[in-house]
Amino acid sequence: MKGTVVIVGLGLIGGSIALAIKAKHPEAHIIGIDVSYHSLEVGKSLGVIDEIGESILIDGPKADLLIFCCPVKETEQLLTRLPGLRLKKDVIVTDTGSTKGTIMEASTALRESGITFIGGHPMAGSHKSGVRAAKELLFENAYYLLTPTKDVADAKVADLKQWLSGTNAKFLVLSPNEHDEITGMLSHLPHIVAAALVNQTQSFTEEHPAAFRLAAGGFRDITRVASSDPRMWTDISISNQKTLTKQLTIWRDSMNQALEMLESEDANSIYAFFDGAKEFRDSLPVHQGGAIPSFYDLFVDVPDYPGVISEVTRYLGEEEISLTNIKILETREDIFGVLQITFQTDEDRDRAKRCIETRSNYTCHYE
Repeated sequence: MKGTVVIVGLGLIGGSIALAIKAKHPEAHIIGIDVSYHSLEVGKSLGVIDEIGESILIDGPKADLLIFCCPVKETEQLLTRLPGLRLKKDVIVTDTGSTKGTIMEASTALRESGITFIGGHPMAGSHKSGVRAAKELLFENAYYLLTPTKDVADAKVADLKQWLSGTNAKFLVLSPNEHDEITGMLSHLPHIVAAALVNQTQSFTEEHPAAFRLAAGGFRDITRVASSDPRMWTDISISNQKTLTKQLTIWRDSMNQALEMLESEDANSIYAFFDGAKEFRDSLPVHQGGAIPSFYDLFVDVPDYPGVISEVTRYLGEEEISLTNIKILETREDIFGVLQITFQTDEDRDRAKRCIETRSNYTCHYE
């Protein structure tokens, strides 16, 4: 497709979308706008964008596709300014925010002026941030949710999908309300629960210091999402306040029921509690993308001697296998330790397993 794409917010998400569009539509001209001029300079030097923009006021009217890759509240503020601009009649405006209700409200005046706005939410990320971390295939096989209002023509949704086809994402169309309900349950609530559990554990480790080291294993894994950007999650929580209030109330009631089961030593109810959770959890799709980005962990039994980590990473580096995280699990007491290596794709993990087992006698395993 030909045309001008204006991306507001040139970080990991905005930069990755720009690269995906350039790969699929090389004739498109991409303009970047960001509060950080340094990010724009880096993006231009890396070929992520073709032109450094000045502002929405100046560059917005040039756009055939206008994408907001900003925090939700900032996107809301910018959307309210668009009706006063002379945008192209056929422009498509979209965003990448994690909540949709308040954004759709902020876009009301824009939509009433005849401009097409389609809410968007690419459900992928990285432990890295900034335009330098942008990747053309960041969203490959991830879900990309679109939330058009009922009055948006199917042809416009198809056009947006075509613009974004270079992401190789799986597009799913939802209503704004359904989007917020689903992501609230599957992503936002788990982040709050994980943060609450970590905060409780912090106080606990002050009384029991040994717990700090023991938390390095499975506990650290199940609370991984608590390491997310607190500013972003403050923004998301407030934007999805209605849904989260409802889900947290249900969660609180469920925990009260669990407390009652424990106090009454009701073995049958406790068993049903865990068995029901296990049965449903085991039925969930494995590593097919979802509300929380998947990570692929490989566990390597390694001897405890200096240099073993550099040895393993050298094997991976020589075969150009990229990893996202690496750590030693500290709960083993024998001469072997467990090296946990995290990858972004299942394919990279499988390649790493073959690589390490071929070039060493270390045992590798994963769930």
